[in-house]
Amino acid sequence: MPKNIGCLSVLNDLYTLILGDELSEKSGLINSNEEVEINHGPTLVIHGGAGTIARKNFSAQKEYLDALKESLMTGYRILLNDGNSIDAVEAAVRIMEDCPLFNAGKGSVFTIGGKNELESSIMIGTSDHPAGASTLLYTVKNPITLAKTLLLDPENPHVFLGGIAAEEYAEKKGLEIVDPSYFWTKKRWKQHLEGLEKGNNNYLEMDSSPYPPMGTVGAVAIDKNGIIATATSTGGMNNKKDGRIGDTPLIACGTWADNGTCGVSGTGNGEFFIRYGIAQDVSSRMRYLGESVEEAAYNVIKNLGIVGGGGGLIALDKYGNVAMPFNTSAMYRGYIRVSDGIPYVYV
Repeated sequence: MPKNIGCLSVLNDLYTLILGDELSEKSGLINSNEEVEINHGPTLVIHGGAGTIARKNFSAQKEYLDALKESLMTGYRILLNDGNSIDAVEAAVRIMEDCPLFNAGKGSVFTIGGKNELESSIMIGTSDHPAGASTLLYTVKNPITLAKTLLLDPENPHVFLGGIAAEEYAEKKGLEIVDPSYFWTKKRWKQHLEGLEKGNNNYLEMDSSPYPPMGTVGAVAIDKNGIIATATSTGGMNNKKDGRIGDTPLIACGTWADNGTCGVSGTGNGEFFIRYGIAQDVSSRMRYLGESVEEAAYNVIKNLGIVGGGGGLIALDKYGNVAMPFNTSAMYRGYIRVSDGIPYVYV
């Protein structure tokens, strides 16, 4: 517990901005000089998407960094008050789902048919690997809450629901339902039309925009009991085919949690994350190769680049060590520890 709990109003303003050239994929190894035996205690790490962002657009980043800070502080307060990790990651992701800046929830991109199709997943790192996932959502305001509800519902025998069945389940459980028009934003519609005009449905180069094209959002937390939880949510690829399902709702691809190794949330080209099982691969390298979370995360993203995949991930081990590597020009990301209460945010 931080000594200056009464100074949260001050801590809210103490966050760090480090631009991409100061924290490259290699320097995403936040704890490279720390011994793994050091236990940092309850920790939360988040991401808001990876992609190509021109240097000229870094001046527009303050609103993103403020949103990342809000997400971190929301999850932090839960951990600070001895809350559990699944509540912390859900709350952190909901903040980003409700923010039109990110490609999840309110800010989701459009399919090639002009629709918003949302998806999400959540997982707890206990030995039975409980998880919940949803896809092809059109009216569920917060897909991550649906995933959490699926996970925690004792009457639900399934991990994954999609489409009409998922939406009917969400409504039955009292989750907030909105008209599909809620997800329409001028920014994303413009990207949709530009993509159609250029004939490039998932253009990674967006030098005219500060918005990352692979803007999945995610969070990983460990609580005072050593339980790791991971949550990931997205609107998918810009101008994806209607009905396309990405890595985000697929356990082991875009989301993974294991108390014995780490929690992982990914962002990037989903087809590569699916084919290479990116999220679980980090955990497997730790378990079978004896790598640290920093080494495993870096090696997975390095190998992703070798086969042509772009993106990044956040990872958190059982000691609260954080890794945030990426092989694109930038990734919105940050972390906070209960031990000091300071949110660090990066581009």
